Amino acid sequence: MTETIYETIIVGAGIAGCTAAIYAARKRMNYLIIADKFGGQFMESGEVLNYPGIKETTGVEFSSKMEEQLKFNKVKVQTDTVLNKIVKKNGNLLLKTSKGDYLTKSVILATGSHPRKLNVTGEDKFQKMGVTYCAICDGPLFAKKDVAIIGGGDSAMEAVDFMDKIANKLYLIVRGDKLTAHEYLQESVKKNDKVEIIYNANTTEVFGDKFVTGMKYEVNKEVKELAVQGIFVEIGRVANTDFAKDLLEVDEHGHIVVNCSTETSVPGIYAAGDCSSVHEYQYVISAGTACIALLKVAKFLAKGGK
Repeated sequence: MTETIYETIIVGAGIAGCTAAIYAARKRMNYLIIADKFGGQFMESGEVLNYPGIKETTGVEFSSKMEEQLKFNKVKVQTDTVLNKIVKKNGNLLLKTSKGDYLTKSVILATGSHPRKLNVTGEDKFQKMGVTYCAICDGPLFAKKDVAIIGGGDSAMEAVDFMDKIANKLYLIVRGDKLTAHEYLQESVKKNDKVEIIYNANTTEVFGDKFVTGMKYEVNKEVKELAVQGIFVEIGRVANTDFAKDLLEVDEHGHIVVNCSTETSVPGIYAAGDCSSVHEYQYVISAGTACIALLKVAKFLAKGGK
């Protein structure tokens, strides 16, 4: 597979990877897009109401529209299970995957991220049956129900704000003894009569029947139960960047460090979307940074890879 030297290889087929591929196709570049699966966060999202130009849709519908657009632009995603390593070779970049090796002059990493899990009993069993990792995506499913939001940072506070007019009762389960979100978010939550904050609570179990009916948590070594019909895990996201940590600079959260041009610490390698240090998990931002990455790759190639 090393006979062809691509102008760029795009890794990932969520909205960032697909956006980069569409731009590459329209520029008639010699490119390749590879991913272990198509869709990224499309398949995790419920309602999508904030993408410019589309009044309302769902993650699945958005995914279908994206597939149509890829087909229209003759973009074919090559399925590859795992990206193992990127190394330099004779002035080019060598991608080693589970199916073979690929040479390229540049790389756009759009590998996304995944929710950080609690790793407690019952969490996986009740995923999508009361356990969710995206309030904005799935919040409307829990209308007039009692729900627990686990976390003490910005994403947890934003989940509280989003669920305020949807849920009946909100329990905020905080592992530490204080909230860590921005002050303005904390103030809003603390003055909300619908919210009960439980500090120093370590979640230990999720339980239920067909759907979630409650959870257990531990405070000062005492195990307590909380009756809820929904659990929102908002303890951050984990960037899919393990393969790159020996080659690229990553931040304290494991995201690939990029500048405003989406350039990484290695010339010729760019990163876009959720795997990058932009740290804003929004469709429109992923698409925008991927567009920037592809355009910067074109300029990089025009300058002879400098």
